[in-house]
Amino acid sequence: MPLVMLSVPYSPWLTLVRTGAVGIQSSRQAHGSRGPVYSQKMPPYTNYQAERNYPMPDEPFCSELNPQQQALKEKEKGPWKQLTDAEKVALYRMQFHQTFAEMNRPSNEWKTVLGGVFFFFGFTGLLIWWQRLYVFPEKPITLSEDWKSKQLQRILDMKENPIQGLASRWDYAQKEWKK
Repeated sequence: MPLVMLSVPYSPWLTLVRTGAVGIQSSRQAHGSRGPVYSQKMPPYTNYQAERNYPMPDEPFCSELNPQQQALKEKEKGPWKQLTDAEKVALYRMQFHQTFAEMNRPSNEWKTVLGGVFFFFGFTGLLIWWQRLYVFPEKPITLSEDWKSKQLQRILDMKENPIQGLASRWDYAQKEWKK
């Protein structure tokens, strides 16, 4: 059964599964001596994950070292006073991808997100404008100002709700609204 790794930030179970303590059997253990044996780690891929909440990854950032980096690793085993500042930084960069200051540096991703939001607001506005012009039917006649004024005059002429309604606020003698 193949192992499926989910992309979660960090879990102690993943460490146990990666190291082979839980649930992974090589094909020789599972099927006797037949079949190939697969290693836990494939060379082009690493399990390096350094995050603010888990800053010490299980593996170094550079797993395959060139000859210059190997010589620096040998020099690291000696006294550190002989190392220059540039060599110390190079050793740090072989172990870790970013410093805490680089991890905590704010990104400009918010500008992209805000630009996308405004783009979709603008697109939605254009779509609604287009629909009002070409898709939606004309407004009904009952929403016109002329119709509304005629309807109000009809309500006043019929003296609808003369105690508390609209007709109670109309002065019929002077033909204007009461003050």
